[in-house]
Amino acid sequence: MANVRTIRRRIRSVRNTAKITRAMQMIAASKMRRAQLATLAGRPYAEKIHDVLADLMAQPTDGDEVHPLLRQREVRRIQLVHITPDRGLCGGLPGNMNRASGQFMLNSGVPVSVVTVGKKGRDFMVRTRRDVKAVFTGIPDRPTILDIAPIAHLAIEDYTEGAVDQVFVAYTQFVNTAVQRPVVEQLLPVQPTPLRAGQAVGYIYEPASIQVLGSLLPRYIEMQLYHAMLEAIASEHSARMVAMRNATDSANDLIDSLTLLMNKVRQEAITKELLDLVGGVAALE
Repeated sequence: MANVRTIRRRIRSVRNTAKITRAMQMIAASKMRRAQLATLAGRPYAEKIHDVLADLMAQPTDGDEVHPLLRQREVRRIQLVHITPDRGLCGGLPGNMNRASGQFMLNSGVPVSVVTVGKKGRDFMVRTRRDVKAVFTGIPDRPTILDIAPIAHLAIEDYTEGAVDQVFVAYTQFVNTAVQRPVVEQLLPVQPTPLRAGQAVGYIYEPASIQVLGSLLPRYIEMQLYHAMLEAIASEHSARMVAMRNATDSANDLIDSLTLLMNKVRQEAITKELLDLVGGVAALE
C-alpha cells in the first residue's frame, strides 16, 4: 500500500488539475454565452433569406436561363466543407462530427473532396487519407463574414467551374447546452424552400428578379456557411464547458477518495507503531 507522502503528493497534483479544469469551465461558459446569443440572433436572418429566395424563384421570367448556382447536374463528384474545432478538451464533439462526415463520405458512392475548417477535422481527414483540397484554421471565436468569405468563394468557384457537382457542409448544430447534433446539409446547388399555400405574393423587384437572384445567391452561400460556423462555435464552447465541469467533479471525487485512503494509511501506521511500543514494553517486563 502507498505511503502517506505519496498519497499526499497525488492529492496535490489532482487538486491543481481541478483548479485548471475549473478555470477552463468558467472561460468556456463566458464564451458560450456570447456564442449562443450570436447563433440565436443569426437564425431569423438565415430563415428569412430562405423565404426571399423561394419568392424570387417563384417569380415569372422571360427566358429559361438558370443561374449557375441553381443548375442541377449528374453527381459524379462531391465536395464537403467539414467544420470542426481547432482545440480539444470538448468531450466527444469532434469525434461525433468526424464520424458523421466519414459515414456521409462512405455512403455517397462517388469521390468526395474535403475542405476542412478546424484542426480536428483536418487531422482526421489526413489520417484517413481523404482528398483534402483546402485547410482553414484559426477562425476566431467571433467570426465575421470576411472570415467565411474565402471558404464560400472556393465552394462557389469549384461548383461553377464544374470541378464538383454538389457541395455539402458538415457542422455541429447547437440544440442546447447539453446536446449538439452533427448535421450534413446540401449547400450547392441551392434548393430554396418551396412557397407554402397563400405565401406567394406578386412583389415587384427592381432590377428584374433574375438579377436580384443572381446577386443574392453568392450572399446566401456566405450566410449559410457563416451561420454554420456560429452553430459550430456555440456547440464547441457548450461541449467544452460540460466536459470541464465533469472533469472538475471527477477530480473532486478522486480527491475525496484519496483523502479517505490517506487517513486509513495514516491510521494503520499509527496503530502499528502503538502495537510495536506495547510489544516492546511487554518484552522488557
